[in-house]
Amino acid sequence: MTASDPIYEPGDVVYGDDPYKGNEAARPWLIVSNHEGQPFHGEQYIALSLTTQTWMDGLIKIDADAWLHGGTPDDSRLIPWAVQSLDHDDIDYWQGRVADDVVAAGTDALIEYVRF
Repeated sequence: MTASDPIYEPGDVVYGDDPYKGNEAARPWLIVSNHEGQPFHGEQYIALSLTTQTWMDGLIKIDADAWLHGGTPDDSRLIPWAVQSLDHDDIDYWQGRVADDVVAAGTDALIEYVRF
């Protein structure tokens, strides 16, 4: 990471490495980590995976009007249980930005999955 690299914020959708698919695979990710109190902010991000799949229960649809900037070529959904810690160097590019209510829906669902 260099001083000119962007720092991503909650709601940014980035395209980068997909450790679930192996060699050289990549996918879009929704950044959900915030900068307040998170160690290594700007170097590492907590992100939720996006998918075009529709058959799984629990996916959160991202409506076209939820995209504030950019978008995806196909309808996308969040997978709230597919969480990843992305290193800044694993991100290929910024793909867009979604509304805060999408971020809230994804993080609320993730919290429900991990709540003890």
